[in-house]
Amino acid sequence: MAKPEGREKLMTVAEVAALMRVSTMTVYRLIKARDLPAVRIGKSYRLREGDVDRYLASRYTQAG
Repeated sequence: MAKPEGREKLMTVAEVAALMRVSTMTVYRLIKARDLPAVRIGKSYRLREGDVDRYLASRYTQAG
């Protein structure tokens, strides 16, 4: 099923932490430092998949 136009998957802090292989506290620190944009829904945060991808791409460095 195709995603409606303009809609993007929202990820939990735990999902982002698992993807980045860091602790959830590290993700919260990135949100607080405004390095990683997040949306507050109730008492929890959600992060757009595209924002996470852009953050990772901007931090990517080639080894060697």
